[in-house]
Amino acid sequence: MNDLLIGVITGDIVNSRKLSPSIWLKKIKKVLKRNKIVARKWEIFQGDMFQIVIAPELALVTAIEIKSTIKEEKDIDVRIAIGLGTQNYEAKKVTESNGEAFVNSGISFENLKKNKLSIQTPWDEFNEEWNVIFQIASLTMDNWAPMTAIIFNAALTNPKLTQSELAKKLKRTQSTISEGLGRAGYDEIVQLLDLYEKHVRQKIN
Repeated sequence: MNDLLIGVITGDIVNSRKLSPSIWLKKIKKVLKRNKIVARKWEIFQGDMFQIVIAPELALVTAIEIKSTIKEEKDIDVRIAIGLGTQNYEAKKVTESNGEAFVNSGISFENLKKNKLSIQTPWDEFNEEWNVIFQIASLTMDNWAPMTAIIFNAALTNPKLTQSELAKKLKRTQSTISEGLGRAGYDEIVQLLDLYEKHVRQKIN
């Protein structure tokens, strides 16, 4: 029904001046490359802001992957606004494209006051429910220490690895991995990601 529905992620780096731009930019590009997001679908602008066009059902997992990647570094974080909707015009530069998804992403970004993750879609009830869920999830994610973020990101991007294999990959003990995943709220956030994808697919199919 909504064949033209897209996701638009708009974000900025919190405390970006505490870290060389080349470091956080490299991290974001790593996420984009891993998720096969081509150059015309993303843009860095105004120094420390970024915008990404992505499939609606993948917007949240990509946002959380970016957050965990950024929080691997001390003292910095990221604010991320997700907008879902249609796209009326696709320009060569993402920031020059427009449509409902871009407007919604802008509205979502304006709503990032104390919160660091928000969403705006064409569905009012969905917005209300998921922004509450995001606030609750952020109580954990905003407090990730660098090692917790490293462990979470490694598990998220290597879902088939066992804890023993993750320990070997990260040169840590299995108990450290287990404790880190617990602190990160990994199991709960994966459930949240699955639920988000399920709900979005129900909306767009």
